[in-house]
Amino acid sequence: MAGFFGVASKSPCVLDLFYGTDYHSHLGTRKAGLATYDEGQFNRSIHTISASPFRTKFEDELSKFTGNSGIGIISDTDAQPLLFNSHLGRFAISTVAKINNLEELASGLLEENMHLSEFSSGRINPTELVALLIIKGKSFVDGIENVYKKIKGSCSLLLLTEDGIIAARDSWGRTPIVVGVKDGAYAVASESTAFANLDYKVCHFIGPGEVIKIKSDSMEQLRAPSKKKQICSFLWVYYGFPTSDYEGINAEEVRNATGIAMGKEDNTEVDCVCGIPDSGIGMAAGYAQGANVPYKRAIAKYTPTWPRSFTPARQETRDLVAKMKLIHNTAILKDRRVLFCDDSIVRGTQLKDNTLCLYEAGAKEVHMRIASPPLLYGCQFLNFTASKSDMDLLTRRLIAEFEGMDAANDPERIKAYATTGSPEYEKMVEAIRERFHLKSLKYTKIEDLVEAIGLPKCDVCTHCFDGSSAYTLEEVNL
Repeated sequence: MAGFFGVASKSPCVLDLFYGTDYHSHLGTRKAGLATYDEGQFNRSIHTISASPFRTKFEDELSKFTGNSGIGIISDTDAQPLLFNSHLGRFAISTVAKINNLEELASGLLEENMHLSEFSSGRINPTELVALLIIKGKSFVDGIENVYKKIKGSCSLLLLTEDGIIAARDSWGRTPIVVGVKDGAYAVASESTAFANLDYKVCHFIGPGEVIKIKSDSMEQLRAPSKKKQICSFLWVYYGFPTSDYEGINAEEVRNATGIAMGKEDNTEVDCVCGIPDSGIGMAAGYAQGANVPYKRAIAKYTPTWPRSFTPARQETRDLVAKMKLIHNTAILKDRRVLFCDDSIVRGTQLKDNTLCLYEAGAKEVHMRIASPPLLYGCQFLNFTASKSDMDLLTRRLIAEFEGMDAANDPERIKAYATTGSPEYEKMVEAIRERFHLKSLKYTKIEDLVEAIGLPKCDVCTHCFDGSSAYTLEEVNL
């Protein structure tokens, strides 16, 4: 994933930019960058943050970032912001994007005698490609429209220009952008969490495909939002920060609601409920309320500097991270029947190590409740896992074990496993329960998740759970 922050202020912006960007650290662990504009000069720095946090990489060079406007990003993908000089003027660009037709678009640009220069990672830089598509336009808005029409996937972006900051949300609203305001400044961010301690107040949630421009004293709409949207439901399940709002809907409130719904209908007898830090905590608090069972901290995260266990590219690293970042509380676990809530099961990396450790720590029974439905499809629209194919998912591997590889890639057979309560669904969940030595295992139903979010089903993307969105991959790029 990735998250960005931009600010236009009447006074020097560097501190707001630095801390506002830092509040997106939960969205990326590999690359980070800042850029500011000051009286005709762009200043920029990009660092690798895989071995140390964002703050430690940038705090010693903040004095170089002069000016009253700037953008910053933390990302799991490409190096950015990038700087460009074009017929539209000079600008810096950052993107939150997944472009499925990257090679096709790059070939088309090369055939038009354009060039791609950002190959530091050994591959095409998606942000550079987006910038080249924008430059083909007669204006910034026309260029952004070109991006919306050409890419298959998703793209939200920030442009730091010589005359303010332009923010454009993905044409179907897959990823969020929110606008904040305070005396003498406007800001835009992926996470509304970035505003509170910097004294910004949320004033606008940018709509799907909407383009706005902020200056220190104004916000201007350059393109009206589209009527349809498909915002990622996994924002509220996992990768959104608990104190952030998306479409005006708080992430922690949704997690509480899914927990309450499951707790009310679950008659499993347990001694206490615990959330797997951090994203399972909200659901667990709700489950404890719904089931009228005590909430206990049987697991604590040692430090937030450990990266997400499914993000590192190497399986050995994922296994180590999953084991090291969480510490079990033997005093609470010993001789108790404990029910744990977690956001999802992707590969099973973290669950495998945790379950064994829980029993070793003395737990009498280990039950698991998952805040999302089973993940059966890789995401076509966002980079929120390191999965290279659907077969990286535990569920798909199980289908292959049950019926062979043909079935694991057969849409009709997969649909059967995605249908809550079907024989195939029950068989898959039972196999996962047995594999990880759980006393019981249940997933949140899609209907309960959508109800907790509170948006119409057609406005929420549930592709990773049921293989569908309200619109096909082709339709979302019309």
